[in-house]
Amino acid sequence: MSEAVTLQLSEDGILVATMDLAGRPMNVVGDALMQGIAAACEKLADPAVKGMILSSAKADFCAGGDLDRMSRWTAPDEPFEASMAMKKVLRALETQGKPVVAAINGHALGGGLEIALACHARIVLDEPRLKLGQPEVKLGLLPGGGGTQRLPRLLGIQQALQVCAEGADIAPEKALAMGLVTALAKDRDELMDKARAWIAEHPRAAQAWDQPRFRIPGGDSRSPAVVQMLAIAPSIASARSWGNYPAVTHIMSCIFEGCLLDFDAGCTLESRYFAACVMSQESKNMINTLWFQLNAIKKGASRPAGIERRKVGRVGVLGAGMMGAAIAFVAAKAGIEVVLLDTTQEQADKGKAYSQNLLDKAVKKGRSTPGKRDALLARIRAGTDFALLAGCELVIEAVFEDRAVKAEVTKRAEAVLGSDAVFASNTSTLPITGLAQASPRPASFIGLHFFSPADKMPLVEIIVGKATSDATLARAFDFVLQIGKTPIVVNDSRGFYTSRVFATYVMEGIAMLAEGVHPRSIEVAGLQAGMPMPPLALQDEVSLSLALIVAEQTRKDLAAEGKAYDEHPGMAVVRRLCELGRVGRKAGKGFYDWGLDDDARGKRLWSGLAELYPVAPEQPPQQELIDRLMFVQANEALRCLDEGVLRSVADGNIGSIFGWGFAPFHGGALQFVNAIGADAFVARARELAARHGPRFTPAAGALRAAQTGSRLE
Repeated sequence: MSEAVTLQLSEDGILVATMDLAGRPMNVVGDALMQGIAAACEKLADPAVKGMILSSAKADFCAGGDLDRMSRWTAPDEPFEASMAMKKVLRALETQGKPVVAAINGHALGGGLEIALACHARIVLDEPRLKLGQPEVKLGLLPGGGGTQRLPRLLGIQQALQVCAEGADIAPEKALAMGLVTALAKDRDELMDKARAWIAEHPRAAQAWDQPRFRIPGGDSRSPAVVQMLAIAPSIASARSWGNYPAVTHIMSCIFEGCLLDFDAGCTLESRYFAACVMSQESKNMINTLWFQLNAIKKGASRPAGIERRKVGRVGVLGAGMMGAAIAFVAAKAGIEVVLLDTTQEQADKGKAYSQNLLDKAVKKGRSTPGKRDALLARIRAGTDFALLAGCELVIEAVFEDRAVKAEVTKRAEAVLGSDAVFASNTSTLPITGLAQASPRPASFIGLHFFSPADKMPLVEIIVGKATSDATLARAFDFVLQIGKTPIVVNDSRGFYTSRVFATYVMEGIAMLAEGVHPRSIEVAGLQAGMPMPPLALQDEVSLSLALIVAEQTRKDLAAEGKAYDEHPGMAVVRRLCELGRVGRKAGKGFYDWGLDDDARGKRLWSGLAELYPVAPEQPPQQELIDRLMFVQANEALRCLDEGVLRSVADGNIGSIFGWGFAPFHGGALQFVNAIGADAFVARARELAARHGPRFTPAAGALRAAQTGSRLE
């Protein structure tokens, strides 16, 4: 009996193999688990055994591949051989001639789903939280346990491409409808009963693809319908990824080529593509940041040690605008009682209606029920009286970005709060230490910078003021996790980390416009670089007038401190467009004209830009534009690390990806430097500085890393 899989033969001749990997909270695919399944296969060969149920003793079925193990692979033969070894076990499982059923009690993702696909049937617990899928592409990988070969033979090529290349989670009901699973069960007892019944009804089970007359559903890679689909699939993928994610191309190639071969040859082909993915720099970047660093943060790497974890039971939100309303929603969704205040009852009710609208849509789409909707809404109390804040353990102000307004609501709230309550400001730029001056308890004052829309965006930037205590930071950190968000912790400064570095991206694009670079080239460069939106369109979304307000406030603050304000060359462009009333999407006009019926995207670059900023006769290479957009962000992130604004490299990487969408395949703004190499980064940054100004002069951290040959860790 393996330490990873326990075996129990029941009186009816059915072998129950229970995965329970020792020392791990979840079952993960590796040598130990596969050896356990191999031992189960040997027992299955016993004439006394009629069939097998593969189940899990853990909360989930199986989470996928062991990324700790993958991170240690240094040569392509290692992932290739590991992939082939897994497939050897799974082929033994499905070719015994006896029925094998996966009883899926929880998530079956990645390699976990591939194990289930090697079973002849999959019975799944019908729980909304349960997820099935092949998410490997999100880490720059592809399924290496036969997923790219079994899925098209089970679902057809088109559905297999969607499952593997998009990496989306699949709920049990949808999985049943698409043919991914065999049946659903209402509870664990029914799960096992249905598995036993299926075995009894299929005493000589075999996979469809092992039948002599098998045909791939919908046709193989040569069939006319599939050829037509495959003819456009690469262009669709390229339009979304701009060639930055080799795993997507490898997945398409693997499915296309594999469906021209027999099953075993296709599996060998898959292992080769799997090895190529594992060895790619993109995968190394994404695994390092989106797995190891993200998990470390969620486990509390940025949280003060030695302080008891606590949950918030009642929270106050000041300001029922879009941000405050969304914060109230996510808090209530997490089961927290919410007091939502504004200056009038009408405004407060309007803020609560934000939650009502979201919940009504969820009910309409079958994602929630009227009862759950009403229970959540009952947790939000909308009003105008600050006395309602009594008993709140945390208050978050989300009022207008103005020091005087924020100071007023801080004083009014503090008058009714208990001595142990935490007060947080949802500001994107104003230094927390200054805002805390309005509080009689600056040690309990902290910044919680949510991103819009707060009900969708995954990050919260926690800003620690000079007087903020560790106990306050710990409570803020716990609250962010409680509402299902990812926290990063930064020290106080103007613009903090995310707003400060994000601004360099959009302003660099705007500066290019002033230099005579074609605006379309600027926008395409942003997308080619891997950013979710191009810089000019993004500035329109954020608002040009807001950028101007922030710049003017910064100028005043620095003047008060006796410091000079070094204006970015792009700011003159922002000012000029604002003078023309082109303040962004909210006005229907900025760098773009918005809301055009004759344009499917609803916007078009404003033709007047060519008159204001004539296109230069000689245009720079596209790579120059891409480098400017990426290097300016990475260099500013390095400065934040040098100045102590960033407390860790992990916070910098996660904050850049989750906060403003820094190209995920680079692994974050600081991993960008590691991947290129500090020497190469410094050399290229100096070239850009010579041509475009001191904002590209390599930061001290890059120079140190280049001199010592070290990485940013």
